[in-house]
Amino acid sequence: MDWDNSVARRVQALEKSLGQPLFIRSGAGYSLAEAGRRLLSQVEAMESAYLSIEQDDGAEGSAGGVSGLVRIGATEGYGVELLAGQLACLSKRHPNLGLDLLAVPRMVRLARHEADIVITLERPERGPYIITKLTDYCLRLYASTEYLDTHPPINSRDDLRKHTYVSYIEDLLYSKELHYLDEIGKPLQIALRSTSILAQQNAAVAGAGIAILPSFAARRVTGLKEILADQVEFVRTFWMLMPVEGKDLARIRVTWDFLREMAQQNQDLMMGR
Repeated sequence: MDWDNSVARRVQALEKSLGQPLFIRSGAGYSLAEAGRRLLSQVEAMESAYLSIEQDDGAEGSAGGVSGLVRIGATEGYGVELLAGQLACLSKRHPNLGLDLLAVPRMVRLARHEADIVITLERPERGPYIITKLTDYCLRLYASTEYLDTHPPINSRDDLRKHTYVSYIEDLLYSKELHYLDEIGKPLQIALRSTSILAQQNAAVAGAGIAILPSFAARRVTGLKEILADQVEFVRTFWMLMPVEGKDLARIRVTWDFLREMAQQNQDLMMGR
């Protein structure tokens, strides 16, 4: 209790010297005020500098030398199918590094401080961000063996309109890059719609219809077959972003470089080769 009071007094003294509140106090606890958010990046940079000085061997990024928490936001499919396993490898390289993975079927917002690094489908047009193209990836048409055996054959793009599909809920799409069906023409019937690409994949496995799925995920699923792979393919891009101040934090730089390394190593997988 004395320690808590001591911290509270120091915070109050700092706020008084700055002439503005750093925290918003409520019954639920403390949250950063706008002035606190502006100060946060400077404090984190000081922490990063201190930790690099503290390392015995002086080699930044050496095993066990990088510490702290990094939160990564990513699209659901990429996050679940690839990043979860890749980040396990990063954790082994740096045992003192904590990793949060937000693999969700929506945009994770840097502007709302939801994550330190975000992998997204759309490149922001503006903002204080460092942005890099992470990787292209392809999506193709997939259906279960059961579905294909019990429905009319598909020999050309014209045959596709006669079939049943699994897809997104259009009015809940979080990115214009997900409007796949517009590129092949609206189907006559959509059996099941979901905000989740993995739910769509599971529905396709169960025989609900044809789904447009990322090849890096669907190719590894037993029971799914590619349809018209030589005629129908959708190519999209993953972009990676972080706030400009993140480049000064060792834990974020290490994570950023690792994600780029993994993307480069998996080019064939991402393009369905």
